[in-house]
Amino acid sequence: MESLGERERAVLAFEGRGFASPGAKERAIREELDMAPVRYFQLLNALIDDPRALEAAPVTVNRLRRVREDKRAQR
Repeated sequence: MESLGERERAVLAFEGRGFASPGAKERAIREELDMAPVRYFQLLNALIDDPRALEAAPVTVNRLRRVREDKRAQR
């Protein structure tokens, strides 16, 4: 199995950090990752189901999976 690319690893590392507000996170996405927040979240959502991402950042991916499942359960 091919390993994650640099951009995917950067997104996972970025998501592992905490931010004071959504606005601060969006600003940091633009400045540090040089991508639009919409693209960032698209990539992040795809990574949640990628076994390579789980291997690379299990704590972050498992947290995101729990959040996603909680939101689905609330619907």
